[in-house]
Amino acid sequence: MTSLHEGLSALSPERLQGMRRGIEKESLRALPGGGLALTPHPAALGSALTHPHITTDYSESQLELITGVHAGVQACLDELTQVHQFTYRALDAVGDEMLWVSSMPCGLPPDETIPIGRYGSSNVGRAKSVYRMGLAHRYGRRMQTISGIHYNWSLPGVSSEQYFALIRNFRRHAFLLLYLFGASPALCSSFVAGRPHELQPLGEGTMHMPHGTSLRMGRLGYQSDAQASLAVSYNSLEGYAASLHEALTRPWPAYEAVGIRNPGGDYNQLATSLLQIENEFYGTIRPKRVIFPGERPLHALRERGVEYVEVRLMDLDPFVPVGITAQTMHFLDVFLLHCLLADSPPDTPAEIAELKHNQHHTAARGREPGLPLLRGGREVLLTDWGHEVLAQCAPLAAALDAAQGGNAHGEAVRAAEAALRDAASLPSARVLAAMARDHGDSFIAFTRAQSEQTRRTLLTLPFSAEQQASHEALSRQSIADQKAIEAADTLPFEQYRQQYVSADRLGAPQRKPALA
Repeated sequence: MTSLHEGLSALSPERLQGMRRGIEKESLRALPGGGLALTPHPAALGSALTHPHITTDYSESQLELITGVHAGVQACLDELTQVHQFTYRALDAVGDEMLWVSSMPCGLPPDETIPIGRYGSSNVGRAKSVYRMGLAHRYGRRMQTISGIHYNWSLPGVSSEQYFALIRNFRRHAFLLLYLFGASPALCSSFVAGRPHELQPLGEGTMHMPHGTSLRMGRLGYQSDAQASLAVSYNSLEGYAASLHEALTRPWPAYEAVGIRNPGGDYNQLATSLLQIENEFYGTIRPKRVIFPGERPLHALRERGVEYVEVRLMDLDPFVPVGITAQTMHFLDVFLLHCLLADSPPDTPAEIAELKHNQHHTAARGREPGLPLLRGGREVLLTDWGHEVLAQCAPLAAALDAAQGGNAHGEAVRAAEAALRDAASLPSARVLAAMARDHGDSFIAFTRAQSEQTRRTLLTLPFSAEQQASHEALSRQSIADQKAIEAADTLPFEQYRQQYVSADRLGAPQRKPALA
């Protein structure tokens, strides 16, 4: 514990005021009946390739709304709300689609008819679509329609080494976030049709886990045998980069069998390696750096170090219009500061196996009374471990409140402590309770009602003519930017693809200085 207090005392109020965050939020476009909208990305939202705030994730039907970088939680939330308002106005002008407010997907059509994101005729745009086709071959399209919130976070003066220490602690304590904020205990049975699973039937067309918190982050989520073979350590940037480099260059027999192109000449995937590109590596948190145009993310990390972390395990909260509350964001700020300042011993293969066990257990059974997790080869109650972490978070919350004003961080930690004592108050429990109370235990009926309510809320919030005009200008500019990229392309796509996936683009391992 001393290191936590020492670390905190070394953080000046100015550095704490320098904390920054941004959000990326994915949501499927759904039809009023609860099925997936199969329409193209709405033209009024601009180019999914170049728009700074509105793009698509895996599917043409899966919007991703992105904020800028913000010094304050409320400013970040305000921008996210505004982007939602503009998006909903565009959807409302052309039909009756809505944003699906659950992380688990709406009613899905057959796998091959889920539309893959399209980004135009440029090489970079085509590469994005081919990458998604590769994901379809490797994992199936259904798995890619899961949506979530990514929380990007940084603090000034943090080294790559310190960010990796944060990441190790985050992975150790991620169970607490799944428990507190998981909101996907049930799903539409179309999602698991033809797949082995441990879910139990509930209402018509609905499967669930009675004590589940976040099925999205459990065994049904982004899992694969190939990625399970990756032994990625977070003990240093060099070690992490080496693991990723190997996965990006190691041929994988099953993917070699798929091939780069099909007999008709269409592209199946970008590469036959274990990972096509860096983004395919799935983790609960990622070290990140803003990249230059055309630069590989691994090259950027190796050259310039970690700039921020991307938290990837947050479910959409179906009870609030934009999927996350200010209180949750304040808690994440405290939690990430705790991960940064607490002692962070190196990870080991044994610990990594325990963490995977803890993640799957919390996702599927987190609210089960007396649920044990593994820590250092011993069993410890999830709730006991959670209270330990929260007790250490309290002084950090007080320091953040002192630096930034108000008491929002302290309140967020106190709310987490109350939730840890009362599992019925958790979002995952509230979802199942609302489904039972009002919707005949139907996941689709519950989420459809919440999505429709969210649609009405966002369409009735004040939105000025200036705000509308500003967003329309961004959409127009993004279309012009896409056309400029397409006009500037001279390289044949196959040549572009080969150059992009070349190992030479991944950067060199950091060389240790020679001894004098």
